Amino acid sequence: MMSAPDLHPTKCNICGSDVVYASNAEVYGREYGNGKCYLCTGCGAYVGTHWPRPREALGILANAQMRKGKMACHELFDAMWRGKNHARSKRTRLYLWLSIQLGIPFEECHFGYFDLPTLRRAYAILRVAEPEKIWKELNGE
Repeated sequence: MMSAPDLHPTKCNICGSDVVYASNAEVYGREYGNGKCYLCTGCGAYVGTHWPRPREALGILANAQMRKGKMACHELFDAMWRGKNHARSKRTRLYLWLSIQLGIPFEECHFGYFDLPTLRRAYAILRVAEPEKIWKELNGE
């Protein structure tokens, strides 16, 4: 079972090596956003940080395979709420639905917090999800 991520990581969740708080130029070649990230000294996995709280990670460290999984999940997930009426509310309710499907606490249902097995489970759920049925279910219909 997943647990809330360490938003100030010192050890890599993938390989166990030390993690450093660094300029994201080490990943991208130049600074983006707030310019900071957490970077694994062993496998090179990384995670960005929040703009207003630059020492707080956006989730867990991710390697290329995990980043690809997050993007694939977001593509399916975001299509169900983005651009819709009351989009922000729908997004929150959709995360609630997904947390129930995954059997995890709502507070931990964030693609940035998911390890690779959880990303794969989320993708499998989202791939066959029928948005109209989800909205009916969430509306108690």
